[in-house]
Amino acid sequence: MEIMKVASFNANGIRARLGIILDWLRQESPEILCLQETKVQDKDFPWEEFQAAGYQCAFWGEKSYNGVAMVSKVPLTEVSYGFAEGCRGEDARLMRGTLRNIPIVNAYVPQGVSPDSEKFQFKLDWFRRIRDYFSEYFDPRKPLLWVGDFNVAVEDRDVYDPQALYGSIGFHPDEQRALAEVKKWGFVDVFRKHNAHGGIYTFWDYRVPGAVKRGIGWRIDHIWATECLAEKSVRALVDVSPRLFSKPSDHTFVVAEFDV
Repeated sequence: MEIMKVASFNANGIRARLGIILDWLRQESPEILCLQETKVQDKDFPWEEFQAAGYQCAFWGEKSYNGVAMVSKVPLTEVSYGFAEGCRGEDARLMRGTLRNIPIVNAYVPQGVSPDSEKFQFKLDWFRRIRDYFSEYFDPRKPLLWVGDFNVAVEDRDVYDPQALYGSIGFHPDEQRALAEVKKWGFVDVFRKHNAHGGIYTFWDYRVPGAVKRGIGWRIDHIWATECLAEKSVRALVDVSPRLFSKPSDHTFVVAEFDV
């Protein structure tokens, strides 16, 4: 057995955050980093820089919006994009690959804009679709990781002011229920297995001065695993320090380690 280190990061523009990401990879050396909101077309993805750092890349992007990528020390197998095999006709929000015989699904869940918008209904439907996707392609009794920016804070301890924020986008009961239905399929929140207390966040709004140091954040980026894999998790954490760097993403890195 040896430790497999998995990480997730919403880059909010991979070209703007490339230096931060490469420095973090050199320091932390995960086996795989799943990225969301890369915001580049495939032809502009900086794969050469990752390759020079010792990482192979799989990616699916759009100009200025969305985009997902997985960079790993060894090439992933069984890589696919979207909800259906060979389907790239939708927003670049979902991909999967296999590492050490463990399938990993990387997702950038729609934000939803506001609870009274059509995009919120699209978000709820997206959760229903990904639950069907898990049922079609995977078995909850076998190892599986689901990681990424889920754009939902699950419970009160995941936001800085649950009373004030209740019912707002990202902390609305309808989306919490929709995400809970996906979780019922067979997932464990690996971070929560190892960290029971609140006040640990993965996202801080740029518009709030000093948000990180003031603790004005949300935990909306996640690493979830099926139970048989979650049992092998030995550590999970949020690395806040990159959010304090110059020109950071509004998110930071989430990490989980498994003795596999």
